[in-house]
Amino acid sequence: MTLLLVFGLSLLVSVLVSGLAARTILSTSLLFLLAGAVVGGGGLGLVPLTPDSPIVSTAADIALFTVLFTDGTKLRLLSGTGTTWKTPARALGFGMPLSFGLVTLLTHTLTDLDWTASALVGAVLAPTDPVFASAIVGRKDVPDRLRRLLSVESGLNDGLALPVVLILLASTGHTVAGEATSVPMVLLELAGGLVLGVLAPLVAGGLVRLPRLGATPRLQPLGPLAVGVAIYAASDLTHVNSYLAAFVGGAVLAGMSPRSQQAFEQLGDQLSELAKFAALLVFGALLTPTLFGDVAITGYVVAVLTLILVRPVSLGVSLLGSALRRRELLAASWFGPKGFASVVYGLHVLHSGTPQAEQVYQLVAVTIALSIAAHSSSDVPVARLFHVEDVANVPPKDSSESNDDRA
Repeated sequence: MTLLLVFGLSLLVSVLVSGLAARTILSTSLLFLLAGAVVGGGGLGLVPLTPDSPIVSTAADIALFTVLFTDGTKLRLLSGTGTTWKTPARALGFGMPLSFGLVTLLTHTLTDLDWTASALVGAVLAPTDPVFASAIVGRKDVPDRLRRLLSVESGLNDGLALPVVLILLASTGHTVAGEATSVPMVLLELAGGLVLGVLAPLVAGGLVRLPRLGATPRLQPLGPLAVGVAIYAASDLTHVNSYLAAFVGGAVLAGMSPRSQQAFEQLGDQLSELAKFAALLVFGALLTPTLFGDVAITGYVVAVLTLILVRPVSLGVSLLGSALRRRELLAASWFGPKGFASVVYGLHVLHSGTPQAEQVYQLVAVTIALSIAAHSSSDVPVARLFHVEDVANVPPKDSSESNDDRA
């Protein structure tokens, strides 16, 4: 209950300062991260969580699934043209492997991690998360091709990075969540996630079209939610890749029924925010002085270079000659934040028992914390480069409300 109380208080504070945060470098995401650090084992000790605590992996897993599903519903995956997807494809097909290779090389060169452990760091930090760039991705004032690039890239690279993590762990002969991994099993899980993500919305759409069936406007937003919950449960029961199923399921649902997507948009955004905040609070509780102290200076150098050098270089090289304008390319190169996917995959490595797993997790955790602080605090200033004036979108109070407030 202590954790729930802290979450409620943090949520209230974030709501009260959200208008200010949306206009300045103040970040509600960072607020939850700091709140978790204060009440965690490294702070007041009110919520002494450890990476082995069940709520840690559960919160990160649900947050990642929710964000991917809602991101998927915002894409018209079935109606895009080849030109529309060319830029994200280059970022995923060339930029992501280049990023993986550069982080692996930096880690092995600057730290005492062996090649396999260094490759695990590179794979775990390969995914990006647009949640911490909401002022960019969530604003229609920003060029559509930039928003689509960041959304599609982050939505797909989670599923692309997971097989690499699992295959690397399998190469060490260790397990993930108590189950042996192998290349054929990894590919089967990915295929299963793809199939589930396509079939679930198709089945739901078929039921809606049956005679005498149909949703009232009041309950229509719950239809996509029901599909998402079903995909999450079915993924767990069938052991398929839930993250790929989430993103594909959301995209197929949006392509089949734009009306349902529009009805779900506000609810989906709110659910994503709640899941994100809960995961950040839990992750913050794991950030103790001991964890930061156990990472060598060279580890911090790797973390900083991953954010300020590897991302810009890998994406910039992959998008040479693209249609993006210079300002758009600079924004995309900076916003490669590390988020929930990296948290989940880092926990997979930690729990696998592979050699140097703890050092890998510590380096990953530090990088994620630095990324959240840097990226969630810089999205508003970058958004203003695209002449987004009303970033907060907070309606002004009328005189009667102001009088009531003073009373």
